[in-house]
Amino acid sequence: MAQPTRTNWRNLITVISLLILIGTEVFGVAVAAGWAIAGLFELGDTVGYALMVLFSLLGAYTMLILWRRCVVVEPISEAA
Repeated sequence: MAQPTRTNWRNLITVISLLILIGTEVFGVAVAAGWAIAGLFELGDTVGYALMVLFSLLGAYTMLILWRRCVVVEPISEAA
């Protein structure tokens, strides 16, 4: 029979705070990069938005990897 798990709230708050801080920077850079590249090469608004979405998806994937690594270092659940 599996043991119930307890949530480690301190680690959870730490990980979420870190993801909010870094996620804001990652998505800010993604949007700015899409806007800057489209403006630099005069690609138009539609391509600019497409680049923003593409870079944001890349940023979301980066955040997923960061979440997985953070949970290894700061375990969120522990055996009761």
